[in-house]
Amino acid sequence: MFKGSYVALVTPFTDGEVDLAALKRLVDWHVDQGTHGLVPVGTTGESPTLTHGEHDLVVKTVVDHAAGRIPVIAGAGSNNTIETVRLVMAAKAAGADAALVVTPYYNKPTQAGLIAHFTAAADCGLPIVIYNIPGRSSVDMSVATMAELAKLPMIVGVKDATGDLSRVPKQRMTCGTDFVQLSGEDATALGFNAHGGVGCISVTANVAPSLCAQMQEATLAGDYSTALEITDRLMPLHEAIFLEPGLVGAKYGLSLLGLGNEEVRTPLVGLTDPVKDRIRAGMVHAGLLN
Repeated sequence: MFKGSYVALVTPFTDGEVDLAALKRLVDWHVDQGTHGLVPVGTTGESPTLTHGEHDLVVKTVVDHAAGRIPVIAGAGSNNTIETVRLVMAAKAAGADAALVVTPYYNKPTQAGLIAHFTAAADCGLPIVIYNIPGRSSVDMSVATMAELAKLPMIVGVKDATGDLSRVPKQRMTCGTDFVQLSGEDATALGFNAHGGVGCISVTANVAPSLCAQMQEATLAGDYSTALEITDRLMPLHEAIFLEPGLVGAKYGLSLLGLGNEEVRTPLVGLTDPVKDRIRAGMVHAGLLN
């Protein structure tokens, strides 16, 4: 259902406000660059610092402007099940193709709690992609729990940011080969697909959409030689973007391309100069800048 390079889309701001015109330009650019899908208002879209109204507006704007050209998986996660259901229903009403729902953070539910939470999300009637990122949420959805949830028709896949490539074949064996597995980590995206994944929800794709899409297409075609060449070009950029919060790095990279500004909302702040230098060097290495 969902394959290839999906960009974890940044939310552009100008003078503290969501810049919808800039957001639409980014959507058009990603379509032109060959990006396979859009994921607005995830972590990279600064969802923690958007109001509910802004969150819904960004999703609606991206869906409407994409106009069916590429799929949209809308960020719809919260550690509050009632709020998650509201976000999923809003994404459904906006016309999103699916919702990305993170494992609840901070309150650290049990595996039974995860099943209850994601079952409520699935009952909304929109395809759900589980977002398993224990490094941020402090809870890891077990393979067994994911297999139980995969029995629900609306639970269609996972964005796996565990960094454990052995999870991919384990989840294939328990959830089935039709269960969509998308990497949540740029640096290991090639290995993820080699283990049975079918794509990546990528931060680096904000800055290098064409290369990320080409790498994904190569792996899906079994052309790992080409995929390795592209990964070698991208690896310094992958590393540089994540030296400080990745969305800040992505916005800085976009500013170097003339596609946005560096503005983020606190508690995030702008990059230090050494990290800026590393990102610029990574973009030069990738052939994105002279």
